[in-house]
Amino acid sequence: MNNLTNTLTGLSQGESRSRRTQELVKQSSIILVFVFICVLFTFLNEYFLTWGNWLNLLRQSSINGILAIGVTFVILTKGIDLSVGSIMALAGMLAASFVTTGNEHFVGIAVAVALVTGALMGLANGVIIARINVPPFVTTLGMLSMARGLTLIYSEGRPTANLSAAFRWIGSGNILGLPLPVIIFFAVFIIGWITLTRTTFGRYVYAVGGNEKAARTSGISTRTIIAATYVISGLLAGLGGLVLAARTTAALPQAGIGYELDAIAAVVIGGTSLSGGRGSLVGTLFGALIIGTINNGMDLMGVSSYYQQLLKGGIIIIAVIADQIRKN
Repeated sequence: MNNLTNTLTGLSQGESRSRRTQELVKQSSIILVFVFICVLFTFLNEYFLTWGNWLNLLRQSSINGILAIGVTFVILTKGIDLSVGSIMALAGMLAASFVTTGNEHFVGIAVAVALVTGALMGLANGVIIARINVPPFVTTLGMLSMARGLTLIYSEGRPTANLSAAFRWIGSGNILGLPLPVIIFFAVFIIGWITLTRTTFGRYVYAVGGNEKAARTSGISTRTIIAATYVISGLLAGLGGLVLAARTTAALPQAGIGYELDAIAAVVIGGTSLSGGRGSLVGTLFGALIIGTINNGMDLMGVSSYYQQLLKGGIIIIAVIADQIRKN
């Protein structure tokens, strides 16, 4: 009996080491891809490696990166969130309405409104998916339309401009030479990475995505974990909407269109499996940077945005095919 136990323990430890090795190889691969793309654009355009361009690149990548971190939590549980673009538009619009001319002192309220709005919309997604068992694709697609409709109704289809300087600083300010949106992005990444790798909740997220039935049998409240991931996704969508409105100096009713696809692309390119249970925020970080680098480099070269969309779609398909090959 003891020999059998020791054998099973050895096999379990070997499997754990194998998974860690696979994750390390995967992360190394995405970093090498990022470095290769940077080297390529360095040769193609002399301005690519300038400090000013890199600050601009990081600033452009920050909002998508924030959204992608939230979407990573969802995809790790074998879910999907198509509503983040519309949620960020609604959150940004509501927040902006509190900081127009004459309301300069309501920045704190605006921030709270954006975050609470995002979290509540995410909670609605999570409850419908986890408690009523409606497929994530259908639920979040419906929420995408509902949130966009609420944004248009609230704004009457018009942008909200004349935002206070204190609010605009969230999107355009600098601390020690670094843009504030970039600092927010990396702060969110660090918090998310610690949550996934150093907490019980993070281990439960991986467990639910890896085998929901086994996780439930072992005593994990799988419905609560799934709902919580959508709350996190919605919360970060609200934060992204806040930063976007502050950066563009106006809240637009059409803001965030297509952002959900970029966020999902960053997660998939970063190596997180659409089958759930496998992936990391380090991969998502570099996935977002790769998308930002491609957009920035092609803009510097004067490449049409139509071709950028074509390339981005091709990269997503290749990443999904690679994930399917790894899975098989």
